[in-house]
Amino acid sequence: MADIRNVTDSFSVAPQISEDDVDAIAKAGFKTIIANRPDGEGGVDQPRMGSIRARAEELGLTFVALPFSGAPTPEIIERMNSILAEAPAPALAYCRTGTRSITAWALSHGGQGQSDEIIEAGAGAGYDLSGLKPLL
Repeated sequence: MADIRNVTDSFSVAPQISEDDVDAIAKAGFKTIIANRPDGEGGVDQPRMGSIRARAEELGLTFVALPFSGAPTPEIIERMNSILAEAPAPALAYCRTGTRSITAWALSHGGQGQSDEIIEAGAGAGYDLSGLKPLL
């Protein structure tokens, strides 16, 4: 089973998931899966989005591909914000370690005056977002 880390009631992150994890993700109550890891980034053994998407959709989950490498660009942040506003909650975003996903989530809240709350939510999930404070 994937290492799911709850950030808020409506958003969680996880390191790379596989098709086999999707059943447990659905049973845990998630309605949306967001893929932030590009296919092939981890080599030939990395589970591909296509098989994860297929299983998620078979189970009635929404699957959104938003793969990126490195720090999220303003376009990625804007798209993450849109996904979280429109997709059924709760959502689970995954990448290699979860850091990329939680960073995009945190930055999608930039300028809303919630920096301390965002940093605290990240810490509760095991991620240090304090370096993002000037951007939040």
